[in-house]
Amino acid sequence: MNSAGPVGVQQAPPPGGSLSGAGLRRLPRDRWILVALIPLAFVAIFFAYPVVEMLRRSFTDFLTPAESGFSNYEWFLGSSVQLEILRRTFTSALLVTGICLVLGYPYAYLMTLVGWRWRVIMMAAVLMPFWTSVIVRNYSWIILLQDNGPVVSALEDLGLGSVRLLGTTTAVVIGMTQIMLPFMILPLYSVLSRIDRSLLLAAQSLGANPRVAFVRVYVPLSVPGIMAGSTIVFILALGFYFAPVLLGSPQNSLLSQQIVEQVSTLLAFGRGGAMALVLLILTLLLLGLGARGARPYRRALGIGSQDG
Repeated sequence: MNSAGPVGVQQAPPPGGSLSGAGLRRLPRDRWILVALIPLAFVAIFFAYPVVEMLRRSFTDFLTPAESGFSNYEWFLGSSVQLEILRRTFTSALLVTGICLVLGYPYAYLMTLVGWRWRVIMMAAVLMPFWTSVIVRNYSWIILLQDNGPVVSALEDLGLGSVRLLGTTTAVVIGMTQIMLPFMILPLYSVLSRIDRSLLLAAQSLGANPRVAFVRVYVPLSVPGIMAGSTIVFILALGFYFAPVLLGSPQNSLLSQQIVEQVSTLLAFGRGGAMALVLLILTLLLLGLGARGARPYRRALGIGSQDG
């Protein structure tokens, strides 16, 4: 026998219940809002406030802190030395990104071909560097790249003459590449593992040779992974500090070193804030361009939202 009662007749709510079903549905939503306030407060305190404070200090004059203006930005953008450091920073970040892409793409692609046992081993090899301190890894490169180290000795044995690596931009790029490579491989593998390999067979059945099918079909579908990995590596390389300090030299310093020197050594918080803010703005612009460029390919793969 149906206990629901006559059609159109609403039963009385249970004791302690609410007449409004919407009120019951709103309660979990209110709880989620309270839960979301915790990370929002964290972001506001530990990210938004420092950025606002950095912006405020960047308009404080170095010699006359009571005054305000664009003198710090004029000093930074009007100095040929600082612009050369900015150019060197972007050049190094581009080199690191390119090398990581060249090394990481075949590795991630191979991970999609092997069996699960080898895939676990390869993934462990990618994640293992995260268990070691960045400083320790950079000190290892100091031993390898020093004048009497194994790398320099091997290059001299090959007949390249006297080679100096430590204290150069080359050493900085090598050290940053080793640290950034996992940040390229992981996004690439995440996207490559979603690509249907039968598309390659379909292209070959239509007359395309394997190389053309790979370049014309597979690579365009992997653009979201390329863009994601390249964006992460490039942005991290722009602000990386330990490798330039330990493997580079003051003559080949990058922008991160100059910011730390202005703030901690010279106590020029306004100049350091102006340099950091310019770097932040350029970084956000690159993020926007990367996301916009990868949007059509993400839609083709069905990654992310489908609106629009």
